[in-house]
Amino acid sequence: MNQIHNVYFIGIGGIGMSALARYFKAIGKNVCGYDKTETELTKELEALGIEIHFEDSISLIPKDYYSENTLVIITPAVPKTHSEWNYFLEREYQVKKRAEVLGIITKDTFCFAVAGTHGKTTTSSILGHILYESGADVTAFLGGIVENYNSNLIGSGKTVTVVEADEFDRSFLHLYPNIACVTSMDADHLDIYGDTASIEASFVEFAGKVEDKNNLFIAKGLPLEGISVAVNEEADYKAFNIRIENSAYVFDVQTPSEIIKDIRFSLPGKHNLTNALIALAMANTYGTPTESIAKALFTFKGVKRRFSYQIKEENVVYIDDYAHHPTEINAVHQAVTELYPEEKVLAIFQPHLFSRTKDFIDGFASSLSAFDEVILLDIYPARELPVEGVNSEWLLSKMGNPNKKLVSKTDLISEILKSNAKVVVTIGAGDIGELVKPIKEALYEKV
Repeated sequence: MNQIHNVYFIGIGGIGMSALARYFKAIGKNVCGYDKTETELTKELEALGIEIHFEDSISLIPKDYYSENTLVIITPAVPKTHSEWNYFLEREYQVKKRAEVLGIITKDTFCFAVAGTHGKTTTSSILGHILYESGADVTAFLGGIVENYNSNLIGSGKTVTVVEADEFDRSFLHLYPNIACVTSMDADHLDIYGDTASIEASFVEFAGKVEDKNNLFIAKGLPLEGISVAVNEEADYKAFNIRIENSAYVFDVQTPSEIIKDIRFSLPGKHNLTNALIALAMANTYGTPTESIAKALFTFKGVKRRFSYQIKEENVVYIDDYAHHPTEINAVHQAVTELYPEEKVLAIFQPHLFSRTKDFIDGFASSLSAFDEVILLDIYPARELPVEGVNSEWLLSKMGNPNKKLVSKTDLISEILKSNAKVVVTIGAGDIGELVKPIKEALYEKV
């Protein structure tokens, strides 16, 4: 890494890639790159002085990025036909996946790795915040923008790292965790793994990287050996006596050695309580003082696009969430109905990937039908080509809720404004995030 002067990103605007771009810029490397489209994230990187272009063109690669001191980092979403990628491969540049680079950066640090099909970003963000606030020499590489820092990179420490251990493409097997957790092991990424047994085997292999099982934290019920964590159930770390005060959770925690009273945490939903408890357990095992953990949980503001409040007024509430799997949509529904039990809820959902929609079509139909009213957008393809017969019309036909409609992005805001729902929730991992600002502005005008 010391010999690297230039770092070139193909797919620099991805949430995980942009955290690495911020890191390399912060430690004094020359950083630039390509992405397919301009987004809020790419604008933020450009504001840091990182040059980005949006056309796959070899002529746009800076001439002074010579092979002997340039590292090229690619995202798995880039097609093999990408001309810039092939240019670097043909000239024998160092070309590595994001996960490989994270593995290199974190290998010589004390590494916290957060794995799971759901909950990775929130759990690792809470943990990064706890460690940073307690004075640890930490850098946290995150898959979301943390509200406290307006960044997906926390800290600039050299000896401690927090990373999301991403199961996609088996990326997490490149990491060297000292303390790790697994938040969930639901089937996902079946386009990569093929079946549920294969994804579970991959998590077992990841868990095997932590030799001391006292340093491996497991959401209770998962088929792994480690320290169990649960909400309102017996476990090694248990959250109990949970109540809501001033729209925030207050709860007690039983650890293996003590009871911590009256912890305050503002993120709604049982799933977020579990995320907070896992982060607490990991920090507690590392030796972070109890009072520092409690203070950091109280001050944690959340992650953008993770049950992120856009409007919180008397007669309209607008929440945005990244959920893109039936289990995650169920968690959003549980949280919103716990907070607003008497109110009508409109959910706007953009499916993410043809393969995921096909694999979980019945689960999506069931989880979406639980909302009072549903607007569907077309499937966001990301890295995929269309699959015949797999579309939002099919999903719409499977939904039991009669209050459902498929609309285009251009008609979305006018359809939202027709609804008399007090609570509006946008859900999805595609470019629906780019629509949040105009939706928010339109709803404010309605207020």
